[in-house]
Amino acid sequence: MSILCSKVGKKIGDPITQILTDITFEVPDGQFLSLTGRSGSGKSTLLYLLSGLDSVSTGTVVVENSDLSKMKRKEIAHFRNEKIGFVFQFNYLIAELSVLENVLLPAKKYKQEKTRLELAKSILEKVGLKEKLKRLPRQLSGGEEQRVAIARALIMEPKYLFADEPTGALDTVNGEVVMKMLKEAHEDKKTTVILVTHELDYARRAQREITLADGKVVSDSILSSQTK
Repeated sequence: MSILCSKVGKKIGDPITQILTDITFEVPDGQFLSLTGRSGSGKSTLLYLLSGLDSVSTGTVVVENSDLSKMKRKEIAHFRNEKIGFVFQFNYLIAELSVLENVLLPAKKYKQEKTRLELAKSILEKVGLKEKLKRLPRQLSGGEEQRVAIARALIMEPKYLFADEPTGALDTVNGEVVMKMLKEAHEDKKTTVILVTHELDYARRAQREITLADGKVVSDSILSSQTK
């Protein structure tokens, strides 16, 4: 099983703007891939296409032998909820919910809050938030909020983890914590991780780096020092 991106293009707007052109590559299961490029290169758009958050204009994205563009809305929503975790630059925590409640939110959709409660506590303890389970997001630092967001993304033990500039709003110390969480998810659970970042130091901690420019792939490199 893998993610297969074949001749993918993306157009938006009127007049039409071509965001991505003829993107083709495969992501094997269990790989840690970084997507890099300047602002406006199309890397975040590509991430949304790979994860089913947006649809292609041309070409195909096939995940686990299923063409995302041919899946019905309910099917793709179920697939995302069951198999995919998302982390964004802005954490989108629910202000009225506690740290623990925010983490368990995806589990609530499947009535699994009780069965995943100990896992939630374990993840939060691992990232230094054991004493803050009952706090609201406004009572946390920006770095702590992002740790909660990643814990929420991991609570359903997703097969695929998509991260869009997750360190973009963080200082160096908290950026390192976030990268450690992504690496551990990859190494401990064999999670496929696709990371969009403009920070080359973080990008090169992945196993593979794809660089975009003007909506096209300009390099695809195996980072041998990180490959296991």
